[in-house]
Amino acid sequence: MSSSIPRSAAVAAVVSAALAAGLLAGSASASAEDGAGVRIHDIQGTTRVSPLAGQQVTGVTGIVTGVRTYGSRGFWIQDPTPDANPATSEGLFVFTSSVPTVAVGDAVSVNGTVTEYVPGGLASGNQSLTQLSKPVVTVLSQGNPVPAPVTISSWSVPGAYAPAGDPAAGGSINGLTLKPRAYALDYYESLEGTNVRIGSSRVVGATDPYSELWVTVKPWENANRRGGTVYGSYEDQNTGRLQVQSLVPIAQQPFPKANVGDVLAGATEGPLDFNQYGGYTLTARTLGTVVDRGLERETTDKQHKNELAVATYNVENLDPSDPQEKFDALAKAVVENLAFPDIVALEEIQDDNGAKNDGTVSAAQTVKKFTDAIVAAGGPAYDWRSVDPENNEDGGEPGGNIRQVFLFNPARVSFTDRPGGDAITATGVTGRKGHAALTVSPGRIDPANAAWADSRKPLAGEFVFRGRTVFVIANHFGSKGGDESIVSHHQPPNRSSEAKRLLQAQAVNGFVKQLLAVEKQADVLVVGDINDFEFSGTTKALTDGGALYPAVKSLPRGERYSYVYQGNSQVLDQILTSPGIHHFEYDSVHINAEFADQDSDHDPQVLRFRP
Repeated sequence: MSSSIPRSAAVAAVVSAALAAGLLAGSASASAEDGAGVRIHDIQGTTRVSPLAGQQVTGVTGIVTGVRTYGSRGFWIQDPTPDANPATSEGLFVFTSSVPTVAVGDAVSVNGTVTEYVPGGLASGNQSLTQLSKPVVTVLSQGNPVPAPVTISSWSVPGAYAPAGDPAAGGSINGLTLKPRAYALDYYESLEGTNVRIGSSRVVGATDPYSELWVTVKPWENANRRGGTVYGSYEDQNTGRLQVQSLVPIAQQPFPKANVGDVLAGATEGPLDFNQYGGYTLTARTLGTVVDRGLERETTDKQHKNELAVATYNVENLDPSDPQEKFDALAKAVVENLAFPDIVALEEIQDDNGAKNDGTVSAAQTVKKFTDAIVAAGGPAYDWRSVDPENNEDGGEPGGNIRQVFLFNPARVSFTDRPGGDAITATGVTGRKGHAALTVSPGRIDPANAAWADSRKPLAGEFVFRGRTVFVIANHFGSKGGDESIVSHHQPPNRSSEAKRLLQAQAVNGFVKQLLAVEKQADVLVVGDINDFEFSGTTKALTDGGALYPAVKSLPRGERYSYVYQGNSQVLDQILTSPGIHHFEYDSVHINAEFADQDSDHDPQVLRFRP
């Protein structure tokens, strides 16, 4: 991970390539024509891009405030005598590539090249990190006091997130003068490389496998009762979020495990970095102590005997090679936390040998191992239906062939089998005397539609509960891969993946409208990993014409989330209802997304209603 922790996928682009592409703009001015006598604030300048980008500088002095011996190796220096301009940072990262030989408190003089690295590459849209590369370092003295940290707090971070990008620069904010008192992104950028400090702060993103967590310095900002901070619109990005990592190698000091709602207590202090996987990051020299606030996994209510309970659950690339412990944990959740729903739509069920790319497409062994685990956990003997995909045509891990699967409890609900369904045959809508039916059940919706290229096709099934037909459509829409992050230099960020999900939503909406055209009061549930927010264009397309209602909107705003990403609690998984479903109870069952120990990265959703 560039300028952060090691990740093999990390890519960095040097400023010369960026300048050639016209994506970064900086002036050629300097405090000295030969690059000598330049101060750190001269290098940082008043915009996101150094006015000295690409130039050689000599004699840049500062005190070492942090040393990173792993990942993107290097150290930070800070000028102990700042200028009076709040837009110019006094800190700077020195990229050494090899393990640095300096120590915190060393006073150094550095010669090197001013570069702007774009973590993730130019195509990522990420902002760049100003740094010195190919350095020649001279230690002037040792044991100096580290410059006092700048305290990042609720009152110091502005409420507005970012300025609007310059239309003349393709929506980029790179060339705009920083306004650290007006915009949160400008404030953080004005502290890039600076020694910063936060006090006791609530955890809003659990410790992840890469030894990082997220806190907020704004306790009240879109807070919910479980301790998270909810992402409720594209205009409300939660400005108080900050990623925290440790400069101490994990082998030397394990990174603490924290869940959402815990507190990182005491002072956490170190240089402010910028990286590909979260943007502005406090790389801690001194790390606070995690205080466990006892977050517990939720349990939903059991359905009444006259209620049909339908759930959706992304089980994160489940295949028989996964340890039995994963199957057991997922099964226990279905039985205990979800109260064994009548119908469970599963996403990310892989084929019988997982990501081994040998042409296998059947998932019978995967599903049997899961349903057996449910029985062992005290649950019902679920039956199941699905449609095997064509090999490597539905996205996901190559060879994994993920698909949606219906589990159903035959003691409570029956499945109406209508033969003929396969990977390429579309199910349709038929009807007689005002009663809609599927031509193929289980079947796929419009699999030849270009909207589903390299993506999971919707799985439609016809069920009967207490004599009433219920149609369930299980979905796993295209991922957000390729979208720019909210810390992009484009503001607003480019969200290119939305185009595909929009087409997918339109296809599903059209199919639902066909059902309702035959049977106006048909019970239809559209469920699954929609991979988009309840306020998104994708959801608006699904609900077009009143065909569907996003049931998550029946919850209080603070409860609307199924996933936590970069400290934002947000909606990705949804259940949408047709107009014939007048009364229902909806529950986003929080058992995974807020926890350091996860069985999946998604929270399941459950809806109960009386057909």
